[in-house]
Amino acid sequence: MHRTKGPMKRQNVRTLALIVCTFTYLLLGAAIFDALESEVEVHERKRLQEQERAWRDKYNITKEDFEKITQLGIQLKPYKAGTQWKFAGAFYFATTVITTIGYGHCTPKTVGGKIFCMLYALPGIPLCIVMFQSIGERMNTLVTCLLRRLKSLLKCQNKIVSQTHLILFSANVGTIVLTVGAAVFAQYERWHYLDAFYYCFITLTTIGFGDFVALQREDSLVKQPDYVAFSLIFILFGLTVVSSAMNLLVLRFLTMNTDDQRRDEQEAAAQAREFRRLHGDVIHSVIGMTVEIQIIVQHNP
Repeated sequence: MHRTKGPMKRQNVRTLALIVCTFTYLLLGAAIFDALESEVEVHERKRLQEQERAWRDKYNITKEDFEKITQLGIQLKPYKAGTQWKFAGAFYFATTVITTIGYGHCTPKTVGGKIFCMLYALPGIPLCIVMFQSIGERMNTLVTCLLRRLKSLLKCQNKIVSQTHLILFSANVGTIVLTVGAAVFAQYERWHYLDAFYYCFITLTTIGFGDFVALQREDSLVKQPDYVAFSLIFILFGLTVVSSAMNLLVLRFLTMNTDDQRRDEQEAAAQAREFRRLHGDVIHSVIGMTVEIQIIVQHNP
């Protein structure tokens, strides 16, 4: 029991440190978002309220009627993008479900649709996660082989491909995917490049706020099949690259834990050997003292 106390204590300290770091990170993020967004939010709310009053006065509309018109506009917004539930739109929606992106731009309205969405997501989400992880592992294996061959062609002395090399490669590929994707979406959606890059990042990290959603203007789902295909390929390939990087980071973390566990086991084994040595020394000393006492007793009857 005593021998496992040290390793267990170290693991508990590591877990506590992770909890403290996570909550500290949350507090820091909340403070920064508060500083960046709260004042803008107040001004925007004030501007919209003034605009609402101006329109109500101009067209002589009551507050209740204005709220009804506003709600109607919100409900009509998805339909302005064209038909959402034909096969292309439904496939796009299914992709956002099982990848957990969940933009929220289009949601089931019927009871059957809501029930099927839940039943569809239950096996679909883990299936998608396992698929991306498996593809990510194959990509890492392929990249490892390519980097080894490249090192051989360059006649490098050290031909070992480390996890750091793979992480850097995945980071570079991910950056290329984001920058190229942002350029295409900025062109098709007429977004500012920063907004398009933000959309790509939010999509591939599966945050999916829904403030920017592709394929929602000028009936793109029906009239631009090439753009629909690009959007789906971007999501699937981009998530594969992200999964590849996540696999490497998780593997790196597990390797660190394995190293810690191996070190703990070595320390426990060393402590056990030291305990056995001390135990043997004590027994040897007791035996020696017993022999000496017996000799003294024999010489002094």
